[in-house]
Amino acid sequence: MTAALTTPQPALDAPPAPPGDSRKRRRSYDEPPRWQIYVPLGVYLLFTLVPFYWMLLFALREPGSDSLVPWPITGEHFAKVWNERGFDTYFVNSMYVGIASMLMTLLVALSGGYALARFRFRLKMPFMLALLCSQFIPGALMLVPLFEIFRELQLLNSLWSVILAETVFQLPLSMILISGFIRNVPPSLEEQAWVDGCTRLRAFLAVVLPLLRPGLVAVGSFAFVHSWNHFLFALMFLNSQDRQTIPVGLNTLLGSDSVDLGALAAGGVVAAVPVVIVFAFIQRWLITGFSAGAVKG
Repeated sequence: MTAALTTPQPALDAPPAPPGDSRKRRRSYDEPPRWQIYVPLGVYLLFTLVPFYWMLLFALREPGSDSLVPWPITGEHFAKVWNERGFDTYFVNSMYVGIASMLMTLLVALSGGYALARFRFRLKMPFMLALLCSQFIPGALMLVPLFEIFRELQLLNSLWSVILAETVFQLPLSMILISGFIRNVPPSLEEQAWVDGCTRLRAFLAVVLPLLRPGLVAVGSFAFVHSWNHFLFALMFLNSQDRQTIPVGLNTLLGSDSVDLGALAAGGVVAAVPVVIVFAFIQRWLITGFSAGAVKG
């Protein structure tokens, strides 16, 4: 009876486990070697930065030079595209189109995304499926209908034709993304505001909208970049040179017999700098927004 109740004692000859052995073993399973991280990142960074360096090289070095280092640095190509090729006007037009398209996309996508996230109605799922399927339609297929509509509305050769077309094509995806961000906001927060006497609109503006800031930055940044870089709508709907945008202006630098590589590279730098600045300032908000949209509330 006494032998059955006694607890077995550990063997005295068994060596104790080192204190850091389990932690080292766990780390070896969880973390890959550092070279498996840095080597792919270095290769990706090389393939990403080399084209940008090549563009800066042609834009900053003197005409006729074949040096791989832009020295001495010259601003002749930038002065040529900005003053002689009309890139000052193209830049203003592109900025106007990008900002207006972004604001209109956010405004309409907010209202539509709130309806999808907070209300139940018939044909809701088919409607969201139609929004997703609309992303498979290329913009080139809609050029003729849009051209006819804008001609009837007398909007051809107006920046508003490009703004409206960009807004329409960016709305489906933007609405779906914003509806996902709104679903992550608990409805109880709005209900408490209703109890305090707020209307639905006031509760949305005071409670929900501040919490959507990272998501709005993410959606708005991509709407701006898409409008800034889009070439087809501006080429088809704008006729006069003083209404063109930067992508169409870059196309004018390509001659039929020769190409001014320095001017083309300088125009590419002018087109890329605003996008780089935008993403540099909103990087924190962008990562937070996509993380919030990826987590189900």
